[in-house]
Amino acid sequence: MEAYRSLEQRFTQIAAFENALGILSWDQETMMPDGGGETRAEALATLSVTQHGLLVDPVVADWLDAAEAETVGLDDWQRANLREMRRRWVHGAAVPPELVDAATRAESQGVIAWRAARRDDDFAGLKPFLQRILDLRREIGQAKAARLDLSPYDALLDEFEPGARSAAIDALFDDLAAFLPDFTEAVLARQAAGPPVQAPDGPFPVEAQRTLGESLMRTVGFDFNRGRLDVSHHPFCGGADDDVRITTRYDESDFTKALMGVLHETGHALYEQGRPQAYLRQPVGAARGMAVHESQSLLVEMQACRSREFLEFAAPVIREAFGRDEPALSVEALYRLYTRVQRGLIRVDADEVTYPAHVIVRYKLEKLLLDGGLELDELPAAWNGLMAELVGATPPNDALGCLQDIHWPGGAWAYFPTYTLGAVAAAQLFDAACRQDGDVRPGLRRGDFAPLVGWLRRNVHAYGSLLSTEELLSRATGRPLDAAAFKAHLRTRYLPD
Repeated sequence: MEAYRSLEQRFTQIAAFENALGILSWDQETMMPDGGGETRAEALATLSVTQHGLLVDPVVADWLDAAEAETVGLDDWQRANLREMRRRWVHGAAVPPELVDAATRAESQGVIAWRAARRDDDFAGLKPFLQRILDLRREIGQAKAARLDLSPYDALLDEFEPGARSAAIDALFDDLAAFLPDFTEAVLARQAAGPPVQAPDGPFPVEAQRTLGESLMRTVGFDFNRGRLDVSHHPFCGGADDDVRITTRYDESDFTKALMGVLHETGHALYEQGRPQAYLRQPVGAARGMAVHESQSLLVEMQACRSREFLEFAAPVIREAFGRDEPALSVEALYRLYTRVQRGLIRVDADEVTYPAHVIVRYKLEKLLLDGGLELDELPAAWNGLMAELVGATPPNDALGCLQDIHWPGGAWAYFPTYTLGAVAAAQLFDAACRQDGDVRPGLRRGDFAPLVGWLRRNVHAYGSLLSTEELLSRATGRPLDAAAFKAHLRTRYLPD
């Protein structure tokens, strides 16, 4: 146990650095003035390299070998923790510290450059920053690929979703690509035959939107004693253990997008706030991966909060928040608005029918960029072409096209497929929750999320990284990930008999 206890202490130290980096990154996106960018990049890089050094210290490898050689005294959680420690060490040891330093600096600078480029529709201005980040991510992917015996793309993917492989993603995405085009056409035809959707007319003051969002966060189960809501250019969930920071962005002419953004990020936050406290600062206590993480946000937003049951509860709350009572804020009008299918340009605003196509666009492009099959100069045209082909919408400019996401400037390459993996998992988990607890849907109607969140706590959140994604889903739903429940959900919601 001596080697294992030493590892626990070391990973507690590493977690402290992760928490500090999380708060500094949150601040960079919400509070930091642009002039602080260089100093922040220096701080983030220094902390990242120090954290990396704690992980790849040769003594850690010795402790791992010793602990793995004698596991008799370890329980199931400790054995799983040891497995996750080894996984993190393998990823860390593959990358030299100078590469960690360079990537962290480039990505911090890239995020700031992206803000201006998106605002000014200036791909040329972002390109040198993005090229530097892409080159570094290629180098990291190649280093990890050699250590993990994977392709560079799969090696980067494994950071975000342990055990996921592009071959399985290709098969799932091909299945969805075969199903969604005809289904989308049928839904669009059905909606066109009905009355037009009523969009509420603004203005909707930001302060009223914030108050409404915080009220519904409490309804869903967010603990404000261990988290907060702020504003950023791109909504996200971050922060630290027991200090979960979520963000949204407001538009006074339309409250509906910010509200669903808040509820989406609340789903992420519930997962973070529900992780096992006994292992909160150990690898086994971390969220399983980004596919499971995205399943929690999409389950709350798409499955629960866009349901008719929830909107029966939320509609009067919304009317009271804005002091308005009008047809566009009725249950039926809000339900039709929140389930409207459109061939839009912006991923974060996309409906759940067209959303997978937005993800497939990015997935195809980032694979090509990483393996050299596409040059960065060619990205805007390639983006527009795939958007026209797969989504049916062509961006009029780069701000509404390849500049809309923060992920690549922020270094999150091979992240995008986890969104659709998460959507498929969300449908599967919500279906299981409803089958196993008959009070889940009635609870949404009365604004009581306890049945749903309680089921998620028991079947997802409390496991941390004890189980693999496949084991977690199989235990919770009775089968590994597949698209059946997702397709059934879409049919029930959008093409009811």
